[in-house]
Amino acid sequence: MAQEHKIRAETRTETGKGPARRLRMAGKVPCVVYGHGRAARSLTLVRSDLERALVGVGGSTMIDLEIDGTSVQTLIREVQRHPTRLEITHIDFLEVHAGEVITVSVPVHLTGAPDGVRNQGGVLDQTLREIEIRVLPKDIPEHIDIDVTDLKVGQSVHVSDIEVPNAVILEDAKATICSVIAPRVEAEPTEAVEEEEEVAEPELIRKPKAEGEEAGTEE
Repeated sequence: MAQEHKIRAETRTETGKGPARRLRMAGKVPCVVYGHGRAARSLTLVRSDLERALVGVGGSTMIDLEIDGTSVQTLIREVQRHPTRLEITHIDFLEVHAGEVITVSVPVHLTGAPDGVRNQGGVLDQTLREIEIRVLPKDIPEHIDIDVTDLKVGQSVHVSDIEVPNAVILEDAKATICSVIAPRVEAEPTEAVEEEEEVAEPELIRKPKAEGEEAGTEE
């Protein structure tokens, strides 16, 4: 099951670029929480609390928002960051209930060193890094582990080859998660064949003699 983190939040009454900019300058992060047909609620988080709670977490991590003393179970839906400083500038949360089936994307972790890589010089290629599932919040896995130890060159793992306990996989069953591909064979450089060029003999051009002129005749 995915880990759960707690973050304290406060209701935000002022919205817009100006108030949001002032919040960020004060070390806070504007955010919203929505879900269950209710209008989105504008909140404020302390940046240091948020960054500490979100170390290493993803979209499948349960976040317990304490809003003005009331606990609300949520999932992260969108994180916006500053383009150069990379600090969080805004975050969206989706409210969830314990008995409500939800759709989430869970990261895929490959474990083991494939036989085709160790013994055949192949390369492990992962084409699917997240798998979308429908699941109850309490059953959300932190990640999906796939053992690739026995994979040989030319073999693959498809969505149909895996199971996620207490969840329905929404991805195409034929989709490839990973495969071991043959090593590239680099073509040996071909030696340039030097062709012998025939050098034409220079043509000797002689000035035609005038009629009656003999070579070596002195006047």
